[in-house]
Amino acid sequence: MKQRVMKQWRWCCLMAAMCMMTACKVDAQPSGLLVININADTELNATKKVTAHMQMEGYDGAIGIKLRGNSSLSFNQKKYTFETRDENGKEQDVSLLGMPAHRDWVLLAPYNDVSMVRDPLAFQLWREMGHWGPRTKMVEVVLNGDYRGIYILCEAIKRGDERVDVNKLKKSDVKGRDVTGGYILRIDTYNDDDATFPSKVPGVGPGIMTSQITWSCIYPKKKSLQPEQMTYIQNYVDTMEAVIQSNDFADPQKGYARYIDVPSFVDYFIHTELSLNADGYKRSAYFYKEKLQEDGTGGKMHAGPVWDYNLAYGNNNFCGSNQFEDWCYEGCNTQPTPAFWQRLLQDPAFRKAVKVRYQELRKTVLSNKHINEIIDNQAKLLEKVKDHHFQTYPELLVDKNRQQQTNRPQSPMGGPQQMNGSQPPMGGFGGGFGGGFGGGFGGGFGMFAGRNFNFDPLAMFTAYRVSSYEEEITILKQWFADRLAFLDKNIDRFDRDWEPRIQELKEIQMPFGNGFPFGGGGNPFGGGGGAPFPGGGGMPFPGGGFPGGSFPSGGF
Repeated sequence: MKQRVMKQWRWCCLMAAMCMMTACKVDAQPSGLLVININADTELNATKKVTAHMQMEGYDGAIGIKLRGNSSLSFNQKKYTFETRDENGKEQDVSLLGMPAHRDWVLLAPYNDVSMVRDPLAFQLWREMGHWGPRTKMVEVVLNGDYRGIYILCEAIKRGDERVDVNKLKKSDVKGRDVTGGYILRIDTYNDDDATFPSKVPGVGPGIMTSQITWSCIYPKKKSLQPEQMTYIQNYVDTMEAVIQSNDFADPQKGYARYIDVPSFVDYFIHTELSLNADGYKRSAYFYKEKLQEDGTGGKMHAGPVWDYNLAYGNNNFCGSNQFEDWCYEGCNTQPTPAFWQRLLQDPAFRKAVKVRYQELRKTVLSNKHINEIIDNQAKLLEKVKDHHFQTYPELLVDKNRQQQTNRPQSPMGGPQQMNGSQPPMGGFGGGFGGGFGGGFGGGFGMFAGRNFNFDPLAMFTAYRVSSYEEEITILKQWFADRLAFLDKNIDRFDRDWEPRIQELKEIQMPFGNGFPFGGGGNPFGGGGGAPFPGGGGMPFPGGGFPGGSFPSGGF
């Protein structure tokens, strides 16, 4: 197999030297980045891993690989999840590019992040704040001889001594101290393979269609999770959330500090607010719970690790996330935000802890200088390969005329400014999440049914378009400067005259019955055509909405 792969690679390089890059998608020049060659005999899908062969520096063997993501599955550059396997097809732990050995890995596609910085930057900041965060390596990927561009090879969020370091929970651990941990939880979309339970506290956010928040236990997996373990972790979360909303929530002995690891929640708040992630707190939000120690200490819920920041740091056109003078904890009209974040901010002691920690980090990890150095180092790393990436995906950069037509108005401080409050212009996700999905995805995509138009998947999310990589880096640095100035000004007041905006907790039922929001049909375009995507079903995936039943009904 190795010989066959190397022959393919030599042939592809020869062909690339004989034709234009835009016509032949294989790297012909030494790039400075390591190349991962993957060959699969079976077409990749988003539901089940297929067997493939992967060759890269330090590894030449079998893997199981599948597509990953939800809306990103409509992008030209796909994301992948893979596991390393032995010659018998059994999972095995392997060290890749110097990262600690494990079997579960991810190839993140920075397709809608022109800077290709945001995810690695977010993970690095979290690690430097003292927590485990996914380690990353920038690579190029060739799949079945086809150049697929620049990717981020990174660790998946899994339990392990060198990952989320919680106790291994055995099936026999069903009572006493044994059942107390460890667990890894997530607030996110989910499917039938996830062990889920609903929060008993309504989520918040202006214009949300439902207040229901769903927790998923991702470790142990559903197939291994015992009923006693599920009952324990659900009861723990229920108690934690109830205590946070109680009158005694700020009591050092009886309040939230008894159930949560306060420093991790402080850091998670700072990290999320800096990012102004549109999905912050309510999507890809991870937590883990330790096992109770023999002396009765520990066993608390920790916030983190962090994940999915390609639409953060000013790179998104809804939820006010391309403004720098906004608060992520207040939520928006897409999905409900857990109410415990606004409640924690009502405690002067929590706000004081945030202020002290933030001002400490601003001298080191979160200094303007350090963040700019991370961005510059990333840009330098990609200097020799970025042009090939953009030739492969020419839609990522736009000419000046189109840039002027598509960009949002600019703020006085130079950052992109949100239009119409927290909703994006027609054709994006907004409107739909906040004002009802009826007849189309946000009243945006549905309006195109039966009309001729050029669908630009980036327009669903992006806050602005650029004509060069250098322009993107300049905008990103300016956004950080503006955002940090806003946080400096406001967090400095956290122990004086600053108060959080508190939203009333009230139950809001989804108006579409059992579907989210289409009752299992997954067709947001009203009538079986799946417009603007031909093929009979849903946006933008034929046959029933987002793949894998990402939402409770299986449709989207």
